[in-house]
Amino acid sequence: MTTWTDHSADRPISLTAPSGIDRAAHHRLDEAWLAAAWSHPTTRVFVVSGGQVLIDETADGTTELLMTPSFEAPLTEAHRYFLGTDDDGVSYFALQKDALPGRIDQSARPAGLREAGLLLSPRDAGLMVHAVGLENWQRTHRFCSRCGERTVIAAAGHIRRCPACGAEHYPRTDPAVIMAVTDDDDRILLGRQVHWPEGRFSTLAGFVEPGESIEQSVRREVLEEVGVTVGEVEYVASQPWPFPSSLMLGFRARATSSEISVDGEEIHEARWFSRDDLGAAFESGEVMPPYGISIAARLIELWYGKPLPTRGNSA
Repeated sequence: MTTWTDHSADRPISLTAPSGIDRAAHHRLDEAWLAAAWSHPTTRVFVVSGGQVLIDETADGTTELLMTPSFEAPLTEAHRYFLGTDDDGVSYFALQKDALPGRIDQSARPAGLREAGLLLSPRDAGLMVHAVGLENWQRTHRFCSRCGERTVIAAAGHIRRCPACGAEHYPRTDPAVIMAVTDDDDRILLGRQVHWPEGRFSTLAGFVEPGESIEQSVRREVLEEVGVTVGEVEYVASQPWPFPSSLMLGFRARATSSEISVDGEEIHEARWFSRDDLGAAFESGEVMPPYGISIAARLIELWYGKPLPTRGNSA
């Protein structure tokens, strides 16, 4: 019988903890309100560029987003994104720039979400993932998909409008399934993608196709990638994953077959692991654990029954 040990109370999935930020979408089209919020002395602003922000360590050893009052923020013509307000009425904006600003004291440093997501508070991580997702969408969707005209930013960064045909375009989010597959012997199925280095194993994952339920997607992806059939599928949790624009939907799945046949196109190698097998592989260095920010690490950990070994956070 499978035993899943839930550590979610003390080890939440990264980027999913309540941020305390109200996105306040009803203000996005209120230009007078946005102007007043921008000029308010309590408003805080940070710059996002190429998926990175500046982070800084405080005197007590915590890590924070480097934010400034709006009157100290770099100038930008249109790429100013309203992210929401907190319980104290403080408004937060992100500025999209071609480069991060320099720091006179040199104490801050640039960081991407894979690193910063593990270090920042839920508030700061939530603000960052929102900003990174908007920035990527804004950079890659500048032209109307209907008529090809250049679009303009609206709704405080959350819409692009076409001045030629009137179409409105919204930030794209691609649903993807990620699954911890186990068999009747309570082993977990982990795979290594073709482009991954030797020893890097993780749960299987793939994008949901048009006209497909997420449960169907789980079964199809596992069968296509490793030749294993899946029966029962149970939803666990989701995680925003703006690399560049996904929403990861995490599942537990029970295999109804065990013979592995990798597709060779996405998956180079796949193996069944018992808990003892995986622990020994971690210990010897034969298998590297997934990056701690990923929902894959938490899905494996829920099965494993204890925290996984830590590793670096770079991509």
